[in-house]
Amino acid sequence: MVDLDDLEIYAELDPSGLGGRIRQLPQQCRHAWELAQDFPLPSEYSQADKVVILGMGGSAIGGDLLGSLLELEGRTPLVVQRDYRLPPFVDAGTLVIACSYSGNTEETLSAFRQALDSPAKKLAITTGGQLRELCDGAGVPVLTFDYPSEPRSALGYSFIPLVGVCQKLALLPNKSRDVGEACAVLEELCGALDERSPMASNAAKQLASRLLGRLIVVYGAGILTQVAHRWKTQFNENSKAWAFHEAFPELNHNSVVGYEFPPELKRRLFVILLRSPLIHPRTLLRYKATSELLTQADVEQETIESTANSALAQMMSTILLGDYTSYYLAILNRVDPAPVRAIDSLKSGLAKA
Repeated sequence: MVDLDDLEIYAELDPSGLGGRIRQLPQQCRHAWELAQDFPLPSEYSQADKVVILGMGGSAIGGDLLGSLLELEGRTPLVVQRDYRLPPFVDAGTLVIACSYSGNTEETLSAFRQALDSPAKKLAITTGGQLRELCDGAGVPVLTFDYPSEPRSALGYSFIPLVGVCQKLALLPNKSRDVGEACAVLEELCGALDERSPMASNAAKQLASRLLGRLIVVYGAGILTQVAHRWKTQFNENSKAWAFHEAFPELNHNSVVGYEFPPELKRRLFVILLRSPLIHPRTLLRYKATSELLTQADVEQETIESTANSALAQMMSTILLGDYTSYYLAILNRVDPAPVRAIDSLKSGLAKA
């Protein structure tokens, strides 16, 4: 098996330095927060009573995470739209935010063009591309950033500006202290999880070693529901591995019954349970009961506890652990974590069609 403490292996298998971009997450978050604080918004945007995020893949996960925060601490409903069509309920009270790292995501552009013909309040977050051109032509506010990476590796820029926008519009309480805590926790965690930290004390390396050759299922709840989603997609894109995610308490009404068959699959499964003290107390009881059912079914598992103070810091620190774990699993699989050739092939085929 690959020795994760051999630093030379990272130069060989990660020539573009994706591991370094994971390490830059706290710096991303700090810079993104500064961009959001300096970003002017029309005064009438504060009248929005619902939010629609347009995005796909790594550009949409920020909207998912924002939705978790709004559900816990806000008062405004949010929908993340991953489609070519704008939701039919969009009206003058809707804030539509298009999120596309490249600015050229076809589903997002299609839905945003429809938004331009609606009375909705509109803005965009992007590095440029066609989305920037559409905004400039229509006089729509656009927050741009410059960070060369894969969309999934620019999470700080796809999530933190959304938090800043919602704070400015009073859709969330002041998050400055929480952002500061999250950045400090992330910086400390990077030191404990990056490739220079040895296996003996590196939780991400240890977990990745247990996941090698397994079919991964990630469970989450509350503020960690979409964090579990992020873990799943990082295993897909970084590790090139099968992975799935599910949410409590819904999974207790169906998934737990499926632990029996096929029996030969049990030894290949690994379930990760992401847990936070901010989750509903009754749901926390379900974690324990579900863990017992998994043990009875002989399915290997591990529970990951979020221990930071604020919801934002808990979400971001748990995400960082997942990002590093998926990175080390890629190295164990002896694959370059950066390219997503299957996605590129799909986009190429669609472009030809």
